[in-house]
Amino acid sequence: MNMYTVPPPGVPGCPPGLEYLTQVDQLLIKQKVEVIEALVGFESNNKYEVRNSLGQNVFYAVEENDCLSRQCCGPLRSFTIRVLDNYGNEIITVTRPLKCMACCFPCCLQELEVQAPPGNTVGYVIQQWHPFSPKFIVQNEHREPVLKIHGPFCGWSCLPDVDFEILTMDEVSKIGKISKQWTGLLREVFTDSDNFGIQFPMDLDVKMKATMLGACFLIDFMFFESNNN
Repeated sequence: MNMYTVPPPGVPGCPPGLEYLTQVDQLLIKQKVEVIEALVGFESNNKYEVRNSLGQNVFYAVEENDCLSRQCCGPLRSFTIRVLDNYGNEIITVTRPLKCMACCFPCCLQELEVQAPPGNTVGYVIQQWHPFSPKFIVQNEHREPVLKIHGPFCGWSCLPDVDFEILTMDEVSKIGKISKQWTGLLREVFTDSDNFGIQFPMDLDVKMKATMLGACFLIDFMFFESNNN
């Protein structure tokens, strides 16, 4: 089996580099295990492989950060994640500014910007305040709300598989989900390496599909990234 996909030719109205996303309704995000981090608890830049349902590599994502931010701020750190295609071209840039994270106060809520290609904003993910459940608004490039993401009621990190539902703005219809999947006891205990799945409608705007990938990274950092020091 070919482990790498070849990007299709240009699609009208589709940002360059996102053509492949027009053909899929799910993505698998596999965080690469860092041996040094597992052994000594030294936080390193996150790296992810993005695959299709056949297990073929579609994209590769790498966090760009400095050592001081990683060690001092941990999962609260700001980050830039660069998403590359199989030819090494950067097609998506995901940026999260540094903000405090306290579930008890509706201040400094988390947010994230997605650009595709770099320099061209296609969407935002904005945290909504809620005392018990993680909630987000997904906005388009004009800052107009398009979708919502709702996580489980408390205790999400204690469950083996955790679903964050993707909903229409009226919260009537569930159109997809971002799922954190159990990776096995040893990896869960000794590393903060996670696997995720994203499901969305095949005909969802490709810009929103790219934004959902950014939402997955934000959810990973907020709820499943931990300092094992």
